[in-house]
Amino acid sequence: MGQPASAKWYDRRDSVYIEFCVEDSKDVQVKFDKSKMNFSCVGGTDDTKHLNILDLFQEIDPKASKHRRTDRSVLCYIRKSEAGKSWPRLTKDKAKFNWLSVDFNNWKDWEDDSEEDMSSFDKFSEMMNSMGGDDLPDLDGAEEEV
Repeated sequence: MGQPASAKWYDRRDSVYIEFCVEDSKDVQVKFDKSKMNFSCVGGTDDTKHLNILDLFQEIDPKASKHRRTDRSVLCYIRKSEAGKSWPRLTKDKAKFNWLSVDFNNWKDWEDDSEEDMSSFDKFSEMMNSMGGDDLPDLDGAEEEV
């Protein structure tokens, strides 16, 4: 057994990404099952053995999921079995894991990804612009009146 590697994750429309932050990893093994994944490696300057076992929030497509090792980390691409369903968390269990965090640098509301959603947003923007803003109250100096 080893200690869990620190990891960060983010959600997309058809997939989930997990980055295991282990520098100079060796003997990397990633196994994807329908509802779980295992990650193990040896890494760092002290050749620490890492092991992470995740019971995933929903089922995935193990054959379409893959990973890529770099000198700084191992990035896993996990294909959702049901695209279009948001994952509010990575694991089935609601418990917080001290080794797992959200990757806020890559997180975005993936509903904004599709052109269809963007065209709806554009229509909304056009509608708001065509309504005009003459009847909106003047907010200049509103803070000064306190």
